[in-house]
Formats: sequence, structure tokens, C-alpha cells
Amino acid sequence: MKHVLTIAFLFIVTFANAQAFSGKGDQKFQIGASFQNNGNGITGSYDFGVGENISFGFTSTYVLGVNEDINAEFEDRFDIKARFNANLSSVIGMSEFDLYPGLSFSLRNFGAHVRARYFFTSGFGVFAEAGLPIAKYDTGHLTPAEELNNQFVFNLGASFNL
Repeated sequence: MKHVLTIAFLFIVTFANAQAFSGKGDQKFQIGASFQNNGNGITGSYDFGVGENISFGFTSTYVLGVNEDINAEFEDRFDIKARFNANLSSVIGMSEFDLYPGLSFSLRNFGAHVRARYFFTSGFGVFAEAGLPIAKYDTGHLTPAEELNNQFVFNLGASFNL
């Protein structure tokens, strides 16, 4: 059974006609899990292409699994970001794979991210992202609750072509 699944996966990946980023007018929606220190959560994002290799988007995260000893309110758990991305799929020559670094402006910081997205079919793919703050808006000593959504984060999930 394991061999059959491996062959089926290779067949799908080899013959899939999927495009990770098609340029101006392209629209993608992602949903996934967010992993960071002191809590894990859910993340959702939307990207839209404005040029051959440029997209803008929005992403939001809500941290669900916060340690009980951290007194985290809604405003500590929630974050929303506006993003700028440099989509490199046409540069690296793989239409089904997109690597895109970018910058973001959130409620808590100015940050950077790098995301990779791979599409198995024309409508469905997976993504992975790493993000970190470059400049935090609050420069004082942050409490553990204030550090939520204001630290290194790793996101993993599904991507959909709209």
C-alpha cells in the first residue's frame, strides 16, 4: 500500500498543471496553523498579484493555545498584517512552486517573512512560512502576553487558488 501511495503521489506531482503565481490579477487564500513561543494558533491570509512578480496581501493570526500562566487577552492574541511580496516562481523557473520573501506592517511590528508555496493542482497547494519582527512598536520590556504575535513565527497550511 505504501508503494501505491508513493507512486500515486509522484504521478500527481509530475503531471499536475498547477501554477503557484500567475502575476497581475492572481489571487490566493491560505489557511493554516501558526507556531510560536508560548502558544499556537490559526492563521489566514489573502494575496493578490499586482505585477509579474509582485503581490500585496493581508494576513491575520489568532493564538489559541496560550500557556495558562500567561494572562493573554484578545488584543494580545490577535494580529493583522498588510504585506508586500516579491514572488519568484518565474525567476526560478518553476510554475508550480513559488518562493516569496516580503515585508509586513502589523498591529505590533514591522517585519519580514519568507514563504514557499507548492500547488499540486490548479486550485490546491500547501505553504510554509517563517516570519520575524524587524522593528517592534513597543521598544520597552514586553510581557509574555505582549510577545505573542511579536516574535519569530512559523506557519504551515493549505493554499487555494481563487
